[in-house]
This record gives sequence, structure tokens and C-alpha cells, in this order.
Amino acid sequence: MSGDTTPGEPIGVRRSVTPETDFPDPSAANVTYDPSLERLREFSRPLETTTEYGSPAYVSEFRSRSADRTRNDVDDRFTDEDWGLVQRALERVSRMELVCLDRMVGRHPEHSYCCRLFVPREYGRIALAWAKLLDPASEDRDPDFYTLQLPDWEETAIRVLPDPGVTVVLGSDYTGEAKKSFLRLFMYRAKRRGGLGLHAGTKRLTLETEEGLSEVNQAFLGLSGTGKSTLTGHGCWLESPESAVMLQDDVCALFPDTLAGSEGGGLYIKTIGLDSEEQPALHRAATQPEAVLENVAVDPDGTVDFDDGSLTTNGRAVIRREDLPSAAPEIDCERADQVFFITRNPLMPPIARLTPEQAAVAFMLGESVETSAGDPDRAGESIRVVGTNPFIVGPEGEEGNRFADLMSETDAECFVLNTGSVGSKGIEVADTISILTAAAREEIEWITDETLGFEVPTRVPGVEIGAFHPQENNDEYESKLAALREERREYLAGFETLREEIREAIY
Repeated sequence: MSGDTTPGEPIGVRRSVTPETDFPDPSAANVTYDPSLERLREFSRPLETTTEYGSPAYVSEFRSRSADRTRNDVDDRFTDEDWGLVQRALERVSRMELVCLDRMVGRHPEHSYCCRLFVPREYGRIALAWAKLLDPASEDRDPDFYTLQLPDWEETAIRVLPDPGVTVVLGSDYTGEAKKSFLRLFMYRAKRRGGLGLHAGTKRLTLETEEGLSEVNQAFLGLSGTGKSTLTGHGCWLESPESAVMLQDDVCALFPDTLAGSEGGGLYIKTIGLDSEEQPALHRAATQPEAVLENVAVDPDGTVDFDDGSLTTNGRAVIRREDLPSAAPEIDCERADQVFFITRNPLMPPIARLTPEQAAVAFMLGESVETSAGDPDRAGESIRVVGTNPFIVGPEGEEGNRFADLMSETDAECFVLNTGSVGSKGIEVADTISILTAAAREEIEWITDETLGFEVPTRVPGVEIGAFHPQENNDEYESKLAALREERREYLAGFETLREEIREAIY
């Protein structure tokens, strides 16, 4: 991207930021503070294609997060160059026309934060999409977190200062950078307060039992693009008085006494292949006038094609919770009864039940496949991401220890959930939903598989579970499994702070 920054470092680089004084005053003449959604759309009108549904669609230059250009001063040793980037960005904004918005991440009285976003006025579309994801902030609430996003910069660099709550996004116009800048800090603060941030969606199933109606809260940990939104938003074909409602789609904060959600306004969903029959609720919400499409194929006449990945397979839609029939009014719950680690490992069964120690192993392994949301050039490759959470700040081994402690306090059941395929046998969304519902009803019959080292299902109502045996759907299964276990041992050995009892629970 082009820019008018001055090359080189400023004289006297400061190695600190005080957001209250270093960021622009919202009342300054060059700042438009808290404009309406309609006005934000007006700022972005030259870049908009209006869809057949009346919603705005935009195409950004950057179409995924720049993970390889992101550094934080907790895990990375900031140089004068890093601090210089931050300082020059803060100095430049005094000469720019800016939009400033305040929104709330979280609703819990003890675990919610006011977030302030600054973007150039001509990039109001970023603020428009971000604003629809979160609840408005009250007028008397001071910001906890600050993000400055300047797309027209001479290089791409994201610099994060977790303790003062500051993120500077330079040289990227991707909305996901603004969204994750605040969620990253939300999770970091949760850990500092004795909890743990989770890259997870949550839902609540209300089911009939012999004792009456019973509630089961499910949490899904998974990388972007592996099915969190589909699973959390699915109604599980339940009929009144039973129900399944989405609490949170993307990021939560786990504490012994609560599972706090983060985004109260909307969801930032992947749209490639979005189908009105497979995902009717998400499709309906994405085709509402209030949705915002980003990098989705839209013809000049406004026709939308969710199957066209010519722009990117990481096309996105910001959709409103109120347009999802399955969205609950609340985003928090008291506990997680069942935790599912979403994987796409073809050696894994559709579902497996884990011991508490194995659950901590699953958390640390974070086995999945790379998606276009993370690195489009590596999409489809097998990867490991601790907690399936690429936004961790601080030692990753401590995350595993904290997760194990919280699971022991909450007494949650933990599972590995394969949403991809078992060898050559594909797993359909309908199969996964039936499995989740059966798990909530405690209708799955289990047996310990000595080869795999954990419990696998022998019966799941509504699913031909026998067709998904890993041994029968993978050639050379035993040798592949042995190699996988050795890889896992070597991987876990790399986390110095991870407790030994977790390392020894490898499966």
C-alpha cells in the first residue's frame, strides 16, 4: 500500500505508550467521534458494491490476518525499530481525518472492557463492520483497550502492547485485524485475572429428562474456518420445549464460576460455500440488508455468489445476532459442561471422550488444518496451535497448566471432535450435529479403545458410527498412528513450563 510516512526512526524513540495521552482526543477537530452506522457507510460509499439484498460489500487489499507480521512486547523483544513504528504512527494521526468508535467487549460486570478504535475516515468500512460485532459503550466508560489501524502505511506491521492495552495495525486494511486486536487483549486480561481466554464458541442445549428440563452448556475450541460458527449456531433440530441456542461464536473467558462471552452484537463468519440448505440460519443472516460482506464475490449488478472463491476462500460476512433465530439474548453462562476440541485429523474418530489429563494434551496439541483465515498459502496443511488459539500472549505451556486446573475445578466432560474426515470417509455436518446432541443427552455408548488410548463410541443414535472406524478408513493406520504419537511427544517436549503429568498423558 502507498503511504506518506517518513522513512527512518524518530529521534529519541520512547519505549512506552500512555494511551490516555498518546492517542488522539476524540473531541479533536480532525476526529469524527462515534458516528452512526449510516454515516460510516456514507464514508465508505466510493468503495461499496451494494448487493442484491441491499447490504454493503467491500473488497480489501489484505484478505487474511498478517500473523507473520504481528509482534507483542510480552513474547517478543521490541527493538527501537518496533517502538519507532508505534511512535511514528501515533505522531502521524494528528494530521489525518479519523473516525473514532467506542464499543464493549464482553457484558459480564467483572470481565468486560471498553474498546476504542481509530481508523482513517476513508476506511470507515472497517469501523462499520467492527461496530456491528459489539455492544455500544456507555458514555461514562473510559477505554481499556486502544487500536489504531492505518492501512496506508509503507510496510505491514502489527505491534501489540498488552499491558497498556494498545495495538497499532499498520499497512493492512483487513477488518479481522481490528476485531482480533481487542479479543487478543480480552483473553490476556482474563489470564491475568486467574482465568483463561479461549478461542471458542459456546451454546446451550435445553433438553427434556425424567426430572424435567435440563441445560447443557457446550464449548467448541477450534481454528477459524473449522466449524465453530456452524456448530454453535445450529438448532440441532430440537423442538419446543427443547432448544439449542448460541451464546458466543468466537472468543470466551473461562473462570471457575463463569464462561464470559466477548461479542454481543454480531458474528464474523466465513462465507465460502455458505449454503441455504446446510446452514440455513447463517445463510439467512448473511443475506440481510444489515449484513456487511467483505471479499465475497459480488457482480456489478449486486448478485452474490458464496461459492465463488476467486477473490479469496476467506470471504467474510458480519451478521447480527438478532438475525439468527438460534442466538440467545445472553452471551455468558455459569459453566462449561462439555468441551469439544475441533480437529481435522483424519486419524481421529468423529468423537472421542478424554480423561482430564488427555484433555490438557488435546488443548496443547491443538491439532487442525491451516485455513485461509490464518495463512491462505498453507490452507489445508496439518498444523498444531496451542488451544487452537493463535492469539495467545505469554508462555504457551502455562496456558495448558491453567486449562487443566480450570477443568478440574469445573468438572467438565472433554472430547475431541473431528469435523473433517476419518481417512477417506467424510464427516457430514448432520453427523456432527447428531453426535453433539447425543453427547448432551448422554446417549452415546462408549468403550475404551486400547489402540487409540481413549474412549470411542460404539453407538450414537442417528449415526452409523461403525462406518467411521479409523483403522478401516486409513491405509497403514498403525504406522501412521505410531508416527503421530512420536510427533506429539516431541511437540509437547518443547514447552518448558508444561507440567510433566500432562506430557505423560499423550494419546
